[in-house]
Amino acid sequence: MNKEDLEKRTLAFALRIIRFVASFPHNMVADVLGRQLLKAGTSIGANYREANSAESRSDFIHKIAISAKEAAETVYWLELCRLAPVGDPTECAWLKTEARELLAIFTRSGKTAKANAKNCEL
Repeated sequence: MNKEDLEKRTLAFALRIIRFVASFPHNMVADVLGRQLLKAGTSIGANYREANSAESRSDFIHKIAISAKEAAETVYWLELCRLAPVGDPTECAWLKTEARELLAIFTRSGKTAKANAKNCEL
């Protein structure tokens, strides 16, 4: 998957997160879960775009790690949504699968970038 495809994928994911949270009922539990999920789920792509504009290899590694952390946090909030239960269970399951896939992509990308940085130092 190239950079542009992954940017589109993270944008589409953020939009699905927004729509998912917008469907929540209005109560204290849903409001808290929704706010946290909205922040984490939409920041994955924003941080990935920042990584693509990194000023150095170490800056890229740092920002891609933030994308991975936000993806992991998104999985957590989606697990809580499933257990609470809040939101459509089918959409929640799809979002959780996608968040895990994004987490795997960013984790691998970070490891590759670190390995490449080490190889350049040798």
